[in-house]
Amino acid sequence: MHRLPARPLKSILLNTAQIELWPADLLRVRSNADARAVAAAHTVLRRKHDGRYLAAISHRAVQPLVPCLRREPGLDDAWDALDRLEAGTRGFDAGAPDALPLHALQDRLDALGLDEAYGERTGLPLVAEPAALAFAGFDRYRRPLWLTAGAARAWRAMQAAAAREGIALEAISGYRSHDYQLGIFARKRVRGQTVDQILTVNAAPGYSEHHSGNALDIGTPGEPPAEESFEGTHAFAWLTRCAGDFGFTMSYPRNNPHGIIYEPWHWRHRQDL
Repeated sequence: MHRLPARPLKSILLNTAQIELWPADLLRVRSNADARAVAAAHTVLRRKHDGRYLAAISHRAVQPLVPCLRREPGLDDAWDALDRLEAGTRGFDAGAPDALPLHALQDRLDALGLDEAYGERTGLPLVAEPAALAFAGFDRYRRPLWLTAGAARAWRAMQAAAAREGIALEAISGYRSHDYQLGIFARKRVRGQTVDQILTVNAAPGYSEHHSGNALDIGTPGEPPAEESFEGTHAFAWLTRCAGDFGFTMSYPRNNPHGIIYEPWHWRHRQDL
C-alpha cells in the first residue's frame, strides 16, 4: 500500500482522470459503514463516475472502503497526485500538469454520436479538467464549491463586494467533471429525451465551461436556480454592472453563436487577469 502522506489536504481537491482526492471534513458520508473511517481520516479517495468512496487516509493508515482497493482503476494516478502535493514545489500540484488529458473522453462521446463536428458547429472547444481545485465556500445547497484558485479568489471577493451593497449572491454550482456531465445526459436519456433535445440546454460532456473550474452558476435567495427570471433580480443588475471588475463575464447571452439557451445565471472568470 502507498506510504502515508505527511500533509493532509486542506481546502484543495486533487483531481485525476478516474479518482478525486477530497479533504475528508468536506464530505458527506452516505453510508454508516464508511462513517467511522471517514471521521478519522484527513483525505478520502472518491471514484468519479459514481461517487463511491474508495479509501480513507489518516496519519496512521489507509483504510480501504471497497474490496480489492489495490486493483481499483486509476489508483496509481491518485497516489502520484499525493506525492506531487508532498513535493510542494509548485503551488497545489507540485509539478503536475495544469489540466488533465482529454483522450479518455472521446470514446464516451462517440457513444453519444458526438464527434469533432459538434465542436465545429457550436464553436465550443473541448475543455480539460484542472489537476487541482480550490475550495471556494459552499453553494446554496451546502455542497462544497470547487473552482480554480483564481476563480475562487475572485468569486469570494465579488460575493463580499455585493454583500456590502446589500446584494446576496449564491453559487448554484461550480466545477463539474466530465463524468458528472455524462451523468446528466444519461439521466435525461432515461427520461426519454434525445441527445439533440438535451443539447439545447446542456453542453455536451467535455464542452461545458464548468469542466474548467472557472465557471459558476449564480443565484440569489428566493429565486429558483438556473431560470431566465434571474435577469429581473437586483443580483443580476449588480452583476451586469460590476462582475467585470472581478473578471467575470456572462457566457451565454441571448442569441449567442453556440446555440445554447440564454443563461443569465452562468458566469465565467477570465484567467488572464
